[in-house]
Amino acid sequence: MQIKAIIPALPEKTEKKSGLLYWAHRVVAECESASQDFAADPVHDLRVAIRRCRSMADGFLSVDPDPGWKQMKRMAKPLFAALGELRDVQVMMEWVSKLSVPEDPARSILLAELQAREAKLKEIAKQALADFDRKHWITINEHLSARSEKVPLGETVFQLLALERWIDARELHRKALRNRSGVAYHQLRIGIKRLRYTVENFLPALHEKWSKDLRTLQDALGEVHDFDVLWAMVRAHHEISDEVCSHWHTVIQTERNKRLGLYRERMVGRQSLWNEWRAALPIGDEVRRGGIEKLRLWASFLDPDFENTKRIESVALHLYDGFAEHKVLHADGRQRSWLEAAAFMHEIGGGKQDHGHRKRSSRMIRKITPPPDWSALDMQAVAIIARYQRGNLAPATHPMFAGIPVRSRTPILRLAGLLRLAIALDGAARSHEFQPDVSRKEGVVVITADGLDTRVGPDGERLARAKYLLEATCHVPIKLEHVPAG
Repeated sequence: MQIKAIIPALPEKTEKKSGLLYWAHRVVAECESASQDFAADPVHDLRVAIRRCRSMADGFLSVDPDPGWKQMKRMAKPLFAALGELRDVQVMMEWVSKLSVPEDPARSILLAELQAREAKLKEIAKQALADFDRKHWITINEHLSARSEKVPLGETVFQLLALERWIDARELHRKALRNRSGVAYHQLRIGIKRLRYTVENFLPALHEKWSKDLRTLQDALGEVHDFDVLWAMVRAHHEISDEVCSHWHTVIQTERNKRLGLYRERMVGRQSLWNEWRAALPIGDEVRRGGIEKLRLWASFLDPDFENTKRIESVALHLYDGFAEHKVLHADGRQRSWLEAAAFMHEIGGGKQDHGHRKRSSRMIRKITPPPDWSALDMQAVAIIARYQRGNLAPATHPMFAGIPVRSRTPILRLAGLLRLAIALDGAARSHEFQPDVSRKEGVVVITADGLDTRVGPDGERLARAKYLLEATCHVPIKLEHVPAG
């Protein structure tokens, strides 16, 4: 079947050789090429196209909870896996041919085994390709491509993602140098590959600088793994004589050591590429701010009214800064970030019309993998603040505080009180542009805002209830004053 009968013409916006939709169409095109005879190069090209789509899905999954990303990965997994096994055999055939001469007795033995295996794997790959729904593949990627446009390339969230990949790969580097096993070097290659794909897909400026080195290192470690697999094959054939086996061992180890030498030359010592790469990624406060922006973007996809949530966040932080300025609470950057995160995530569980959304929001926050410079304790604190932005309050002895230092429990409840009051103020305000003014007079905290009417009615009652938690945790009376609008 021809490609034109399967999908429409490639849209104009995919003419550039980047972006999810471009690579999704490339997958379909490469399916046609590979289906001819499943030769090594077309198989490799199809795997590259699928991997690009899957690696982009991994990146966007960190900020977009749409189930389509996982669905897209699942769709391509059987085909990708079948092609992977075939590609591994084809690579082994190439190495056997490169490292031996025609009269080598082991050459014919190894190639015969690999050719037989290749024939079986081609049939498996052929069936996997037939099962691959190309129409649905394009449809789901069109949907995901539209969502991906909400996150411009080069954004802080992707710089943070690259940092996470760098941290993971760096740790794998330490393990590989420590135990020097083939498995450790293979895991290191995967770590560097993930870093490479993150930079390649989302950070074009860094990719331009790093691509050559990343590819060289990934290829070197990949060949180390190839040599380990090849040596295992040679050893498994008892019909290969000890003398020939010894010769192959010498050849393989020589080539393997060359690649490891290249890796160590570039990646060990003060001038290593690890240090160069780390210097180009977020540092210090940028890391924590990047974590906040990543969480904010994730929340924006889930919150049914994120514009209103952003107004509440602004009011909550304005209150925090005002209370800190007047020494009602001790200014703490980490605790302020807890309030900020809780403010923009408190509605991710479904919105105000859903009575169970607060508990659901709290559970969802607890499940988030903490960004760099954030801990599980940070996320636990944010979850509690978001959970108790309204409703009955659990005591500080409640099991949900387990693991949180006693000295941090009252500050967390204080932040929940600030968020409660911010929500109530936003609901009572006559204008979406208002910002509360905080002052302190004779031991009383006074909060005023343009257009805020606190005198009578439901709004006044809600505000009175909302400020109670803050008064109890700050040990100071709070007075709300209205300023007539206009």
